[in-house]
Amino acid sequence: MSSTAISRPDPVLADTPPMPANAVEIAGLNKVYGGGRKTGPGKRALIDVNLEIPRGSLFGLLGPNGAGKSTLINIMAQLVNKSSGTVRIWDADLDRSPRAAAAAIGVVPQELNIDPFFTPAELLDLQAGLYGVPKRERRTQEILSAVGLADRATAYARTLSGGMRRRLMVAKAMVHRPPVLVLDEPTAGVDIELRQQLWEYVRGLATAGTTVLLTTHYLEEAEQLCDRIAIINHGQVIACDTTSALLRRLDRKELVFLTATDLPGIPAPLARFDAELQGPRRLLLRYQPSRTRIGEILAAVQTAGLEVVDMTTLETDLEDIFLQLTRGAHAGESDPAMAADRRPRVGHDIDG
Repeated sequence: MSSTAISRPDPVLADTPPMPANAVEIAGLNKVYGGGRKTGPGKRALIDVNLEIPRGSLFGLLGPNGAGKSTLINIMAQLVNKSSGTVRIWDADLDRSPRAAAAAIGVVPQELNIDPFFTPAELLDLQAGLYGVPKRERRTQEILSAVGLADRATAYARTLSGGMRRRLMVAKAMVHRPPVLVLDEPTAGVDIELRQQLWEYVRGLATAGTTVLLTTHYLEEAEQLCDRIAIINHGQVIACDTTSALLRRLDRKELVFLTATDLPGIPAPLARFDAELQGPRRLLLRYQPSRTRIGEILAAVQTAGLEVVDMTTLETDLEDIFLQLTRGAHAGESDPAMAADRRPRVGHDIDG
């Protein structure tokens, strides 16, 4: 696999028409599959979905399998007909101006649907022709360079590695300069180096003015990239806020103290902090920042006479929030304790 760094995209030209405040506006969106007198009420894939995606944002859409993410994206791409509601993409109504809405969005699907007998340059030219981009305005070499495929422009697509093919999918979606780009699992199956390169390119797109809608199974990826996140479950949007605001929802932190000597048990001054002895010299304390200040804990540690050699803070992350909201919505409750389990964070893949 080529280690060519992915370059940042060029800024959006200044002579474009006035831009809308929201790149995507969705109101009262419903989708029902099937249904009828013989088959029953049908399957409700989306239920009264309301979303506003600000222009220029890096917006994350998360949810488990069957939550409705793919249905929502396919409606935006006009691959699936909605049952009711309105969808506006770059101020173009999906019903009244379908061609303008289609021209305003580029979709990178999770599946690698590339003709193996075409070269990357031929595929981009073909895609640009389908969108009606005049030959003099096509940016084939520029886009291939941006995704690190300039040196493979004339190679057959079947000779490309999996990571290169995924980059080619991103390139295809950018041929008509869409102001809205949808990336469905863009880093699935790629190595760490390429993932970092794609992250850099996606950030560059947002900086240049492109609105990016990202779906991913890697919660760390969404937390690092997205400034706003919506979580969808059972066809309903159960949370939509800035990433930082979502992380503040779970009022819990943990402190781990490593002591110089073995502890026979949990010291009495620390018992009220939901303490857990994880080893002879490892003490875990759980607390709610809204109720307890860190100074109180440190004072209690001093009162207990502990000789501390190291201290680590475990912050709330997006996985905690995701588990709390999706499990809580499924059980009809929102108990923060439901997300108490801690698992490895980096690259953790949720099944959905």
